[in-house]
Amino acid sequence: MGRLQHVVDDAPSAPARVTGPGRPHPLGVRPAGDGVDVAVVAEHAERLELCLLDRDPSEPSGWREQRLVLPARTDGVHHGHVAGVRAGQRYVLRAHGPWEPARGHRYNPHKVLLDPYARVVEGTVQHTPALLDHVVVDGAPSELMSTVDSLGHGPVGVVVDEPPHPVHDRPGHPWARTVVLESHVRGLTRRLPAVPPELRGTYEGLAHPAVVDHLVRLGVTAVELLPVHASAPELHLHQRGLVNYWGYNTLSFFAPEPRYSAAVGRGEDAAAVLAEFRAMVASLHAAGLEVLLDVVHNHTCEGGLGGPTLSWRGLDNALYYRTDGGGYRDVTGTGNSLDSSQPEVVRQTLDSMRYWVQTMGVDGFRFDLAPALARVRDDERGTGGFDPDHPFLVAVRADPAFAGIKMVAEPWDIGPYGWRTGQMPVPFADWNDRYRDGVRSFWLDGSRAELESRPGPGVRDLATRLAGSDDMFGGPRRTGARTPLSGVNFLAAHDGFTLADLVSYDTKHNAANGEDNRDGHDHNLSWNHGHEGPTEDVEVTESRRRTLRALLGTLAVSTGVPMLLAGDELGRTQGGNNNGYCLDDETTWHDWSLAPWQRDLRDTTAFLLALRAQHPVFRQERFFGARPVQRLDGTRDVGWFDGDGDELSEAGWSDPWRRTLLMFLNGDAVAAEGEPGVRPTSFLVVVHGGAHGREVQLPEPPWAESYRPVWSSEQPRPEWPAGPGGVGIVPSDVLGGARLGVPARSLTLLEAVRPDARAARR
Repeated sequence: MGRLQHVVDDAPSAPARVTGPGRPHPLGVRPAGDGVDVAVVAEHAERLELCLLDRDPSEPSGWREQRLVLPARTDGVHHGHVAGVRAGQRYVLRAHGPWEPARGHRYNPHKVLLDPYARVVEGTVQHTPALLDHVVVDGAPSELMSTVDSLGHGPVGVVVDEPPHPVHDRPGHPWARTVVLESHVRGLTRRLPAVPPELRGTYEGLAHPAVVDHLVRLGVTAVELLPVHASAPELHLHQRGLVNYWGYNTLSFFAPEPRYSAAVGRGEDAAAVLAEFRAMVASLHAAGLEVLLDVVHNHTCEGGLGGPTLSWRGLDNALYYRTDGGGYRDVTGTGNSLDSSQPEVVRQTLDSMRYWVQTMGVDGFRFDLAPALARVRDDERGTGGFDPDHPFLVAVRADPAFAGIKMVAEPWDIGPYGWRTGQMPVPFADWNDRYRDGVRSFWLDGSRAELESRPGPGVRDLATRLAGSDDMFGGPRRTGARTPLSGVNFLAAHDGFTLADLVSYDTKHNAANGEDNRDGHDHNLSWNHGHEGPTEDVEVTESRRRTLRALLGTLAVSTGVPMLLAGDELGRTQGGNNNGYCLDDETTWHDWSLAPWQRDLRDTTAFLLALRAQHPVFRQERFFGARPVQRLDGTRDVGWFDGDGDELSEAGWSDPWRRTLLMFLNGDAVAAEGEPGVRPTSFLVVVHGGAHGREVQLPEPPWAESYRPVWSSEQPRPEWPAGPGGVGIVPSDVLGGARLGVPARSLTLLEAVRPDARAARR
């Protein structure tokens, strides 16, 4: 197709007018002097228009439009100063240029475009043919340009004054003291009775004292929010009457999702969402809680060739996306991937991050499909590979705006060689999927294997995960700057079974998603304990709850940074749905009407996190191999024992039938490494995954003279019973070398009384 010569209609009279070239930076539409400075990246565009909108019901689109051509262009940035524009003005963009789909150029001035730097977004995406930049022929996209105007069918930007930088202090928790709670703004409070109905599911609701009190009592230090960037549902969800509940379909990297704003719900101006979000952050900070954002800088909501044209595709498709002739190279599974080899794309990501840190006050980010952000330029062989020295990663590391800001990577995408756990550079911490799978394998799949009389996972991998995953984050092939705190340990996340469903379902139950149960993971390493789903069987129910507590106990005592999925502390279920991304209903909302066992589980979780916070031996900042291996008394920083009191042999490490492991954590190892006033305490962690209770022999002196029972997953509540409880549960000290009975499939924690806490080091 040739280039379209578009004639701008006469605009209605208005005081707004272009009075000068403005500046090419900063990008976006920003109040300046008597109007706004406008700057938009559109390298291949011939002309760019700012379209000022005023509501007019007499117009078919519902808007009266004034189009103003930006007069200047610098290094691919179209810019100009427009006088007479004030905060509250609605606007969109139109781009003129070549319509050459085979070369990746898809300029179509009939399509209005959202400013990628808009601070506030108003309106929703209406999946109608008007949003397509092409004509559909025989149900498929063609290379014919659509001439249907899209004004009125998509969201618009709103001009707002830039808020001042927050003045309150950040909590600034070090990684060693960080406990992350992954949550959803809407799902966390949608059913919480203590929150007023009009605030449930909103930023203001998340800042409600009832929510803050729960988080503080639980013992988490950071709330990691699923995407809060403005997003849009995919066409296939829209057609089924569903939404993208998780929000991994970004419409704007700067604007907060307005659906989560109580102020917008009350009919206040769209800009009120900024004040509400900032107030939420301030309230959480005041309670000592950090705010991390899950961000999706790897793709956008425009999807593949058949998707809508809303912003980037119309501004500069060939620049923003990884294109392949007329199509896209996709490493995200969404139809498109942003091209992070382009400096303009890296700049957009960094600008967004700075805005959320400096203006909105957040404390860090979790990067969805992080390797997609660090792939080099595509070549004739296909998708570019991952580069740990990619300009984006180097820029994050060097930018002073991000000093002390937490960076967490989801270290995989679906492209070639996309699994990169343990390979992200500092300052990134990685979601540790090896931890998730290793712990699940031992407690769940391993228990099933034992019942089916087949070999299980043994204890080697579990020990590696308990000790900080040195194989992933340490060793000679890793950078010396990475530590055990480079791994974020988790058992469940938004994507997959909740912890309660992990012990209740063997298979996914995703029928409500409308995809014939084809979506979601099939490799869950779950175990239903003998019955699929809800049951009245007391034995099955109690067994599940014991396993839940063992899983939570394992997470609490593991070296690394723990992350909980919100609601797991309450035994939250999604009815076996392991992919609730499109369900904004009771399936994914937290049910706060707690049964007694759920309150007990909440208190158990809080107890375990308090224990972790109190004792630095659970928060190791160096790998055990980084310290002297042997002490003068013959002990080491970590000791591994079998159930008979002997140090684990190589044959024991390799035994797939082994279900018992004792880990001795020597408090002397961390006594001299900080935290003044903290008494060095050693602990023995007794892990027994067998189907039957057994006796274990406790390590004898010089490891410890005696052991004081602290907690067992056999306990419904976090206290030792006054009288005989479960098998082997005793309230008194046990001498080193003695035998202690432990229940089936249990984790038992004992404080070790050392013969000399000041044992000399070699």
